[in-house]
Amino acid sequence: MADLQVRAVSKYIMGSPIKMRRVVNAVRGMRAEEALEVLALLPQRAAVPVAKTIKSALANADENYALDPADMVIAKITVDEGPRLRRARYGARGRFKPIVKRTSHITVVLEERPLD
Repeated sequence: MADLQVRAVSKYIMGSPIKMRRVVNAVRGMRAEEALEVLALLPQRAAVPVAKTIKSALANADENYALDPADMVIAKITVDEGPRLRRARYGARGRFKPIVKRTSHITVVLEERPLD
């Protein structure tokens, strides 16, 4: 039953996709529970929403398909750019200084691969 894939998506997460991808690249291809342990030790702020998304995918696997969380492996994990929030800061002499607050969409796909 290795074909079964379980998804979880977190959308509109405040944070730059470039910074999120640094965290995601650290856990790509790992076992899901091992990835959560690694994310708990990372200093980046982006590790928190990535860990929450992986936990959500594990919960989906357990509740919807009765799969064992210990056998789940991160088959695919991506971070896409969400909409940008444009804010203003006004500078000296009436100048306009734009502030762009970026958002991200995190997608996690887990696959069952039993330990041998």
